[in-house]
Amino acid sequence: MTVSASPTPFHGIRSRGALRACAAAACCGLLLSGPAVATATAAPAAHSAASDVASGRGTLVSAEKLYTLATPSAVTAELGRAGFAGDTVRHGVVAYRLVYRTIDAHGRPTTASGLFVTPLHTERRLPTVSFAHGTGSHKDDSPSMQRAAFVSAPAIAHAAAGSATVAPDYLGLGTGPGLHPWMDIGSETTASLDMLRAARAFAPRTGHALEREVMVTGFSQGASAALGLGRALESGRDHWFRLGALAPVSGAYDFGGAELPALLAGKLEPKSSVVYAAYTLVAFNRLHHIYDTPGEVFRAPYDSTIEALFDGAHTGEQLMRGTPNSLDELLTGHGRTLLAHPTGPLADALRSTDAVCTDWAPRAPVRLYMASGDEQAVTENTEHCRAALAGKGVSAPVVDLGPVDHDGSRHLGSNVAATSAVVRWFGELARR
Repeated sequence: MTVSASPTPFHGIRSRGALRACAAAACCGLLLSGPAVATATAAPAAHSAASDVASGRGTLVSAEKLYTLATPSAVTAELGRAGFAGDTVRHGVVAYRLVYRTIDAHGRPTTASGLFVTPLHTERRLPTVSFAHGTGSHKDDSPSMQRAAFVSAPAIAHAAAGSATVAPDYLGLGTGPGLHPWMDIGSETTASLDMLRAARAFAPRTGHALEREVMVTGFSQGASAALGLGRALESGRDHWFRLGALAPVSGAYDFGGAELPALLAGKLEPKSSVVYAAYTLVAFNRLHHIYDTPGEVFRAPYDSTIEALFDGAHTGEQLMRGTPNSLDELLTGHGRTLLAHPTGPLADALRSTDAVCTDWAPRAPVRLYMASGDEQAVTENTEHCRAALAGKGVSAPVVDLGPVDHDGSRHLGSNVAATSAVVRWFGELARR
């Protein structure tokens, strides 16, 4: 990879060798999608579809055409530049950025943006797909801000196979105001649901209408976001949309029980562990107040710099260069203990995160995609999710994608490989 002056995405941390090769330019495709504050997670559940509509949620604020890939060959070429296969491409596509009304992590009105992609030369009524992306640190590390890049390629691939595809940027990313409430399932869910509503309102301007059943997928952070959206759709949170199928990829579904212990035990790629530990403490503290000063959890000199790295204005490259190479350099004893033995607000937040597979029983078809040897999202997460769903009578087959690497990362490779696999599965379900 060549480092450019533009913000470097954070959609999966590369291997140490690859990091050296690209001057520590971060591309984290994170594993998680996370914990909402207990109150923030509970608040959306108390809402009804009628109250959502009455409050203006999902109202379209603006729409901007971003680009047109007029032929299947043009789409295939763009996907190829991002490292994705074009084997499911059947149509050209048109991409738009939608800005819409939603709520923040505390239930207050705000706006968010997202990518909406439609296929060219298709029937008026289109199947609907929602794709939730992996983690980024810069506002531009989001689908509507990058053309056919790692973060937007899956949405383009689904649209090129014939579906209208939405990909929310999440709160605080894209053109959205404020800081990104990373790992907050509640706001990921509301942003995703309201993006669907905005897309449905905009679709007639493109000559299309959206099917009611939504095929939901997501990678890494977006895997749990996808489960959150699926749960909302099946609970009747929208008058129109219903859940058609679920296909999360490489998520940290058991963040407290599997991911954090693996991180602290040195089972993840070392730089991944550092970045995720830092982001977890900073982001959780913004919503849950788990420490009073950074010095309680971060060692000097990082205690005076670490929070600013996650302000949405720093690139992935700056994030990589501004963090140490080991947890021992980053964390104080209290910081490590806090992650190893969470209590209080942090424990409550982790219970919300870990409930994404345990507190509901999907009626729609579910497949869990992963890749053995994932250096960022330990595969115990997927097994724990499968077992939790099985305990509720839900069959959720695990699809092991095999030794799939992308830019030196098995984690990133799982997103690339899963994209074609999920497109095909959703197509099979539609044909049935």
